[in-house]
Amino acid sequence: MGSNSVVDNPNYATFREFVSQALIYRATERPSKTASRRKRKASPQPANSEKPPLNQRETDDPEELAEFIDYIAGETFNSLPEEVRSLSYATVQGNSGLEDRYSEPLPPSTLDSLTATVPLSVSESLSVYGLIRDPSDFPTFLNPILTGYISAVQAGPPKWSSTRATACEICERDWIPLTYHHLIPREVHAKVLKRKWHEEWMLNSVAWLCRACHSFVHKMASNEELAKEWYTVERIVQREDIQQWAKWVARIRWKAK
Repeated sequence: MGSNSVVDNPNYATFREFVSQALIYRATERPSKTASRRKRKASPQPANSEKPPLNQRETDDPEELAEFIDYIAGETFNSLPEEVRSLSYATVQGNSGLEDRYSEPLPPSTLDSLTATVPLSVSESLSVYGLIRDPSDFPTFLNPILTGYISAVQAGPPKWSSTRATACEICERDWIPLTYHHLIPREVHAKVLKRKWHEEWMLNSVAWLCRACHSFVHKMASNEELAKEWYTVERIVQREDIQQWAKWVARIRWKAK
């Protein structure tokens, strides 16, 4: 498995969570007597592939199970077509063919074609460790994972009101009132669309900030700069001036009356 290719893809974490959920459930629900399966061996792995751990007890140990989850998730994710690995709300907005192909519910033919891309070594490993009865049961194991993953990565952004935080997203103070900051200022929405800086669905993205941090953000850059460069909280908090400000303002606490 090319570890770098999955680590660099933000969708991998989402896919791994669905794999993890399925494997943890099966590891805790499976019968304790799996002696007959312990004697079975998976087919040899390709030279450029990471081998699954050889100890059958791995699915009984949290750390070993985590390693096994990484193996199954990584091998499976890397085998999927690039368009599936890179699916997102943004990619399907301008591609009706892609949107139709992966709209819910996923047709059996789509699930079958995706399952067929996964190396046989993955299903054999799951069977050897008693997590599926037989390699032929692999589609039953994988289909809910694929369905959940594809649905999750295509989900649109939440409405701003549903994103409300309990603490300022910059200074993390949670005892003061919060305001919502339009990450792409409304005053430049028309220019943003005209110059194609962002897709329309991103325009109403917000961050929940205390008034002090809200004011500081608007002082640090113009509306155009905020829209072009500082349109996510993650980008904003990477700035050194913001980090210094956050440390300072976080020390300001109101005295109890």
